[in-house]
Amino acid sequence: MSKALERRAKLREALIEAAERAIAAKGLGGLKTRELAQEIGIANGGVYNLVEDVDELILRVGSRTLARLDASLSLAEIRGAAAPREMLVRIAVAYCDFAADNLELWRALFEHRMQPGKPVPEWAITEQMELFRHIYKPLATLLPQRSPAQLGVTARSLFSAVHGMVALGLEHKLIAVPIGALRSEISTLTRAMVDGLTATKA
Repeated sequence: MSKALERRAKLREALIEAAERAIAAKGLGGLKTRELAQEIGIANGGVYNLVEDVDELILRVGSRTLARLDASLSLAEIRGAAAPREMLVRIAVAYCDFAADNLELWRALFEHRMQPGKPVPEWAITEQMELFRHIYKPLATLLPQRSPAQLGVTARSLFSAVHGMVALGLEHKLIAVPIGALRSEISTLTRAMVDGLTATKA
């Protein structure tokens, strides 16, 4: 790699890290390209020599967030009994804990909207969908009669239920739920959904 390309790669990484810090501190509304440029020592317009646009910058930050979430869920899988029901409970609680510990970065994954008419790039969709394997694998053990397509729908449905509880429970408004109570309720919900699914199977 030439020195020019190496310098660009380092600046690009510094830009993404600076954007990550800005979002973590202030949410998506706190992301200002001028401030990021000043922080890493480049001209404001130089930001767009490193990323295509703000959408790409946010997606690259999201990619880092998803990688850390993936690691947290992978750890939850092996921390405890291999029974798929309890594994799903651990995964759901780990998701809640990750969201609570990385609130603004987690919110940014769902709050960001691409510019009108611009699709989400395939690499970003692939990264997002890859995380469903954590739910899919134990569900496949619990529901062996279901097709891959059916398991995919069930995995997304289970995620949606847990995500909804987390999103509402972590709101800093009247509906906020203490984190201990939220973890307990998520465990109860996950067990109830799994029990319902396996009872239907039986």
